[in-house]
Amino acid sequence: MSLTGKTAVVTGSNSGIGLGIAECLAARGARVVINSFSDSDEDHALAEKIAKEHGADVAYIQADMSKGDQCRALLTKAEAKFGSVDILVNNAGIQHVSPIEDFPAAKWDAIIAINLSSAFHTTAAALPIMRKGGWGRVVNIASAHGLTASPYKGAYVAAKHGVVGFTKVTALETAREPITCNAICPGYVLTPLVEAQIPDTMKQYGMGREEVIEKVILDRQPSKEFATVEQLGGTVAFLCSDDAAQITGTTISVDGGWTAL
Repeated sequence: MSLTGKTAVVTGSNSGIGLGIAECLAARGARVVINSFSDSDEDHALAEKIAKEHGADVAYIQADMSKGDQCRALLTKAEAKFGSVDILVNNAGIQHVSPIEDFPAAKWDAIIAINLSSAFHTTAAALPIMRKGGWGRVVNIASAHGLTASPYKGAYVAAKHGVVGFTKVTALETAREPITCNAICPGYVLTPLVEAQIPDTMKQYGMGREEVIEKVILDRQPSKEFATVEQLGGTVAFLCSDDAAQITGTTISVDGGWTAL
């Protein structure tokens, strides 16, 4: 499916899931804005690399997704750069693991800000631009933890449940327009960050690579296989297609059966 002529903004997209989604959309012809808070030479070089590899227009725009004004400015700058914002992928997120009574308040506030409030600010800024263009797709990257829970992940679970709820509200408010809003709920995805954790987990449990993946990391993922960033990118692209025009306000789980348990 072609997304030629569409402009996509993907938050938190200089690595991992966000980068995979950005590359997938660029490969399908979209103009793409990648984002992070760092604004490094490497970030701008990454945009140039994606553009060259896929023959697409790709730009890097810095924004700290914990700051509401910067979230909104990201959309304004993207429209100024490419003339429209047709696709918004709210992907930025962080994690912290701790029992509730020990959970640092600053970590709670940061997770809620980046994982949940940023989606509100970017969506609020994007919808008027999409309405002006007469078409729009909002895709929120939630999590299996937006539909279920795990101990010690209070802020993350709360934020991702909030993302799912906010997705439904956005869909209802745009239901009579050519704009949709859906959430993707991944399980464990093989990203460079996860890959880097495998050797230490092997040492901790005294297991080989395949055993630690199956019995520890993917304990709750019945398929015992990681999802891939390419699969998530393809799911986003499908939700941006005409075939998905009547899919709105729902969640799509890419979790190897996790939430079927």
